[in-house]
Amino acid sequence: MVDFCHISPTEHLSLFCRGRSSHLILAHLVETDDVYAEFYSSQQGTKILDNSAFEMYKQGRDMYDPDKLLDMADKVGAHYVVMTDYPGQPPQKTIDMALEQGPKFKEAGRGTFFVPQSEVGDLQGLVDSYLWAATAPEVDYIGFSILGIPNAYGVEKDNKLQRFLSRWKFMQELEKTTFWRQATTKRKHLLGMVDGPNEIELLRPWLEHFNSWDSSAAIWAGLNGIKFDASPSGLVDGKFEKEVDFGYKKWDNNVSIAMENAQTIDRLLA
Repeated sequence: MVDFCHISPTEHLSLFCRGRSSHLILAHLVETDDVYAEFYSSQQGTKILDNSAFEMYKQGRDMYDPDKLLDMADKVGAHYVVMTDYPGQPPQKTIDMALEQGPKFKEAGRGTFFVPQSEVGDLQGLVDSYLWAATAPEVDYIGFSILGIPNAYGVEKDNKLQRFLSRWKFMQELEKTTFWRQATTKRKHLLGMVDGPNEIELLRPWLEHFNSWDSSAAIWAGLNGIKFDASPSGLVDGKFEKEVDFGYKKWDNNVSIAMENAQTIDRLLA
C-alpha cells in the first residue's frame, strides 16, 4: 500500500496530517514556522524533509539553501532528506549535487532522496537521470516529480490534459529500460498530484513499486470550496493552481469538503 502524505496549511495540520504513516515536510516552513516544525517533530512514521524545490520554482526563487537542509532535518527528526534539485536545468546539475550531498547526508545518519530533473523538452536526459539513480549508491529514495516529468515533455504549463497524462506516459517510457529491475532496492515516491485524484487510477499498474505519494490537492482545493468530482481526472478544471497559503486559518464549511477530498484519495489508494 502506498502511504499518502497530505499537505496542509499549518492551522489544519492536526486534522489532516496527524498520525499518518508517512509525512512530507517542507524545509522552508520548518525554518520559518515554529508551529509547523513542532507539529512534525511530534509525529511518528516515516518523515521526508523536502527541499521546497516545487515552491521555489513556482515562485521564481532560488532553490532553498542546501547548507540548511541537515539542520532542518534535525529539527523535525526527518529520516530522509530531499537533495537539492534544479527543475528546468540540465540533468547533470542535479546529479552533481547528489554526488556532493549524498555522502554528507548519509554520514549525518539521514537517508537520501533524489529527484531527477532536466531541461524543458529533454525527455532522454530525464530517462538517463532515472537510470543513474537506479544504481547510484548516493541514492536511497527516488522521486517522480510533477515538475520534472511534465517539463521533460514540455507540457508543465498551460496544457492540463497532457500534464495529467505525463507521468503515466513516463512510467511506460521507463518500461523500455532496465529501470524497474535495477531500482528494486530503492524506495520511490510520487511528488505532488497533477490535474485530479484519478491520476491514482492511471498509475495503478506501477503503484506496487512505490512507497509514498504526497499532495496538497485534496486539502487546498477543498479549503477553497473545490470538491473532487466525477470528471475523467476527478477535477473538471484540473489542478487548482493558486499557491498554497500555509498561513490560511479559516474554519468554515469548506473544511468538510477538504476532508471528503482527502478521504477520496485515501480510498483510491486503499
